[in-house]
Amino acid sequence: MLRPTVIKVIPQKEYSLKIEFDNGEIRVFDVKPYIKGNLYGELKEPNYFSRVHTDGFTIVWPNGQDICPDELYYSSLPV
Repeated sequence: MLRPTVIKVIPQKEYSLKIEFDNGEIRVFDVKPYIKGNLYGELKEPNYFSRVHTDGFTIVWPNGQDICPDELYYSSLPV
């Protein structure tokens, strides 16, 4: 089975993301545990967090933060 990739991402309240995968599933991923350190700590700023987008494979933010699509899929909950 090929790994699902991200085709759409919508930021939600409380640092979560609603993600649509190329297999048709829509899931919710909690980003809060990742918001620490120099690089990912920047996600704590709500306006910056909301700038998340997909690169056709995974999710990314403007300054290079990303999360592996496997992590997004297997650590998220179905809607």
